[in-house]
Amino acid sequence: MSQLKRVAPIFPVRDLDVALDHYNRLGFATRRYDGGGYGFAVTDDVEIHLGVVANFDEHGRASAYLFVDDADAVAARWEAAGAEVHPPQDTEWGQHEGAVVDPDGNVIRFGSPMTDRQL
Repeated sequence: MSQLKRVAPIFPVRDLDVALDHYNRLGFATRRYDGGGYGFAVTDDVEIHLGVVANFDEHGRASAYLFVDDADAVAARWEAAGAEVHPPQDTEWGQHEGAVVDPDGNVIRFGSPMTDRQL
């Protein structure tokens, strides 16, 4: 049987240049697809696709969840880069989770397992 390998969310954007700049500031390597309004943001084993959509305001936003080693460190790094970060909070399911919102309203939630100190 064929094996599923990985997933890449597609985030709708208004302006590809603005979106690529945002993800570049967060530490992603970014590039534009030669054919038009489509780009990629990649870091470690994470890949996010960015696509310009017509009638943006009628289109829904997207979200993704990233498993990270240290949610507090990720939040601090992204906040220092000027991103809209919702600081990590402890959850009842044992994750320490935060979120970052891109200029188009797409959300990346990120989390790490709670440590003994946090439990």
